[in-house]
Amino acid sequence: MQTTQDITVTRSATEVVLVAPAYTLGVALTRPRATIAGPDGELWSDLSLLASVDRVGLPDESCGPTAVTVEEQADGSVRVTVLSDSSAWATKAVVLHCTPREVRAHVEVTTEDDDARIADLTMFGGQATLPSGAAGTFRSGIRFPSVFVPTPTEPIQVVRLSNTQAQLGVVGDAEPGRLHGIFSPPPLVFALGRPSIAADAPHGPTDMPVGDWLGVSVVAPVAQLGFTTYRYDALDGGFLLRLAYEGHTRVRAGGWVSPEFVLRPAGAPLTAIRDYRDDLAARGWAAPAPEQADWWHEPIFCGWGAQCALAVRMSHEGEELATDNADGFVLPAGAAFAPDLARQYLYDRWLRRLAERDIHPGTVVIDDRWQADYGTNTVDTEKWPDLRGWIDERHAEGQRVLLWFKAWDPTGLPPELTVRDSAGRPVSVDPSNPAYLEALAEQVTGMVSPDGLDADGFKVDFTQRAPSGVGLRTHADDVWGINALHAIVRTIHDAAKAAKPDALVVTHTVHPSFSDVTDMVRLNDVLEDSVHGEPVPVGDQLRFRHDIAAAALPGHAIDTDQWPMPNREEWLAYARIQPQLGVPALYYVESIDNSRETVTDADLDEIAGLWHDYRALRAGRERTEREPSAV
Repeated sequence: MQTTQDITVTRSATEVVLVAPAYTLGVALTRPRATIAGPDGELWSDLSLLASVDRVGLPDESCGPTAVTVEEQADGSVRVTVLSDSSAWATKAVVLHCTPREVRAHVEVTTEDDDARIADLTMFGGQATLPSGAAGTFRSGIRFPSVFVPTPTEPIQVVRLSNTQAQLGVVGDAEPGRLHGIFSPPPLVFALGRPSIAADAPHGPTDMPVGDWLGVSVVAPVAQLGFTTYRYDALDGGFLLRLAYEGHTRVRAGGWVSPEFVLRPAGAPLTAIRDYRDDLAARGWAAPAPEQADWWHEPIFCGWGAQCALAVRMSHEGEELATDNADGFVLPAGAAFAPDLARQYLYDRWLRRLAERDIHPGTVVIDDRWQADYGTNTVDTEKWPDLRGWIDERHAEGQRVLLWFKAWDPTGLPPELTVRDSAGRPVSVDPSNPAYLEALAEQVTGMVSPDGLDADGFKVDFTQRAPSGVGLRTHADDVWGINALHAIVRTIHDAAKAAKPDALVVTHTVHPSFSDVTDMVRLNDVLEDSVHGEPVPVGDQLRFRHDIAAAALPGHAIDTDQWPMPNREEWLAYARIQPQLGVPALYYVESIDNSRETVTDADLDEIAGLWHDYRALRAGRERTEREPSAV
């Protein structure tokens, strides 16, 4: 037996056991397996120490005898190296760096090929043919009943059965099986819950119980997050972890080292996220929260909910709008599609209605779609005859204006600035092309600069619509997935700040490494039902999201959002708790879209009172912070 500072190392002919304060790891010497347990000896998993780094057109299958070495390091850590032959690489090694608090795993490959492209990476499992003759896909053992997923999904269940797949990343939409892009990207950490979690009382769909958890996070600088998704891939009693690189990460002659997969015990899911954020921050990969302008905390009116509610009324009740338009404008047939209702005179109508009830938003968001084309962000002058003049009027009223921005959409851009499919058709913008980023910066400058539209920032949406596919073509390699999205948001952020230093950039990129390009986190669209088909209260959903955002991006301002609402009762109930969660946001003025209920004067009077109290409380806090304490 040997003690390496806080890790005790015990060796036998078949196994090396590492006993650390936070865990016990038993490494088999004759096969690629290890057990990981808590300090009490209760097992989390029998880990597979296989990995596969598939190349495009060349799957990676491990084969042959496995060489396992365990080495104590001078700093008190222990390094475990598992070598195996590979069908795709000259050499391949799975490496565990064991410290008293955590196990950090990665895979290293080498090649003489100058154009190897990674398709998928699997860790803690992969394809192999073992000396015993067993072949196929091998996984780690599931010895935990629950897995925590830190992004909203439909159906709603944040702690789910451990044999259920889960996915995090920047690919998703409202199609079945894809509604996991509400946070895009979320913190890249799952948490595995031990049996004591399941023994507690039943949990609601948004509950995050304390207990014994093992965080499993992906740790790397954002420039190395060149994958679209991080998946917990479960089958029967086994799991592995998968990163989808999709052929857009190129390995030059020499080698490649994967991001780290960090196994770290935690007492609660939120603790696992805070630990993850602290890990990134300690390495300089997550910045502190930005300094915040006072106006960022002013209540928000976003017109999207009003647009949707009006579209519903037009569809079901045939409401006519021409009487509201001094110019006699008549909406064309089919205008009940909500983006067609992002119109200057309608926003004036809604703001007048709010002012009549003493509701004065500090910030107004012009939502989808004020643009003629999403990719160029030029003004649709039919809808907004004088957007610059309208913004000037808002400024004269003491209000700020944010413009809705649809990430990834290439509409209106020349093909050379886009990601294209195999037939040459544009799929998305291409942040691997410096010319696109330059064009984007020019667009942002024109929207925010006092010499342009003079807007005050952006609500950046659709970050989950990242391109995905091996067959897609880009200008350059190695800008893909999460790091490609960061390049887009960074360009928006930097150009906006250059044009107007207190510009506000609101996103739903709830990942710590986006802290340097995100000013305010938006809690995003509300979902509906639990796995049992039962409605989940709006307040429960958004409180869970607030807690995730606050753990991943501490100190950032939070836009509480407010769409869609199932009915008037839930809308008002959520409005009452918004000031506890962040900046109140109002989306409805005349009716509720889903229930088609009328928003009454009394309803708006209650909103006015809530906003008054919110502002008074903030003013009191700011006064207290400015004034020194009495001695």
